[in-house]
Amino acid sequence: MKYYDVIIIGAGAAGLMCAAEALKRNRSVLIIEKSNKVGKKILISGGGRCNFTNLNIEPQAYLSKNPHFCKSALSRYTQWDFIALLESFQLTWEEKKLGQLFCNQKAAAVLSSLLENCQKADIELNTEVFAIKQEHGYVISTNKRKYQTESLVIATGGPSIPKMGATDFGLKVAKQFGLKTISFKPGLVPLTFYQQDINIYFKDLSGISIDVTVICDRTIFREGMLITHRGLSGPSILQISSYWNSGKPIEINLLPDLNAAEYLLKMQQERGTVLLKNILSNFFPNRLSERFANTLTTKKLANVTLSEIKKNDIKIFGSCLNNWILTPSGTEGMRKAEVCVGGVDTDELSSKTMESNKEPGLYFIGETVDVTGWLGGYNFQWAWSSGWAAGQIV
Repeated sequence: MKYYDVIIIGAGAAGLMCAAEALKRNRSVLIIEKSNKVGKKILISGGGRCNFTNLNIEPQAYLSKNPHFCKSALSRYTQWDFIALLESFQLTWEEKKLGQLFCNQKAAAVLSSLLENCQKADIELNTEVFAIKQEHGYVISTNKRKYQTESLVIATGGPSIPKMGATDFGLKVAKQFGLKTISFKPGLVPLTFYQQDINIYFKDLSGISIDVTVICDRTIFREGMLITHRGLSGPSILQISSYWNSGKPIEINLLPDLNAAEYLLKMQQERGTVLLKNILSNFFPNRLSERFANTLTTKKLANVTLSEIKKNDIKIFGSCLNNWILTPSGTEGMRKAEVCVGGVDTDELSSKTMESNKEPGLYFIGETVDVTGWLGGYNFQWAWSSGWAAGQIV
């Protein structure tokens, strides 16, 4: 049985960061990874460009049962610290939009930099953990051999994108040691709708994207919304999906810069002979304009001139444009989710070190913890920050 000061299960963003920090303290480190390569999610992130952090990291961009838990780690290892790390490897970056930072040398270069910092660690790939026991620290039984450690770090993420080998292993470990957990659900995921709604609103419109605001549970996002053959996607929908729960409606403002009712009443006075669908075509693609005009209210108004529509009907239609209420049937599930919401209950962990309050030497970091960030580099920053925090103490 081989001994290491620190054993990290999971060779993703959080695990590699934790390993690098532990190595700086001259700890012996083993990283166990069940797949055939490290950093798989890093490599596919941002379409291969790696959206590695965001300029606007704030605690309110994270969803957690305890919204204060993430503050300590995020404030001690910031986006600027990770930017400095990449720049120390001569990597460059650019901001795309809304503070999202991408690496110009792409995701593989980011991963190479992390691995460069982990050169002194032993990394075991294709290694499955069968059992973990408390015995003079922790004994980890794998398909290859047994290992022993005083500091065990669980960095296995959540079960999103299962085709890459993702599972809920972290929650199983937490439960084994009596820690409270919050079941994982898909986050940053497209929303699906009942077939009746698809037939009415979305059929034959797949691929159309418009700028909207979406509201759910008092949370609001403004970004693009994409119509799909099963419902809705795009950044605004992915963002709101993390806050959505089954059975809840979402509110979509299709014209966020306009009081639609006031505008349409004004157009009725000034351009009464114009068809409603043609007025809407100033804002939406033609097919979408016609669909909205015929489906947002009980009246088919697409081929009716503004002067032929009653003022009250215009007010109702305008109100629907600014407050379109839909109830999703569900989500595209873990296979399409970029992250998971849920994880090890933060009440069980130290926000400073990520160590279990009940089990000395047992740590949980990254997506395994009940901290989920917005789309746009926030989840990577949580991985870097939480991994760094544990790495200072393991």
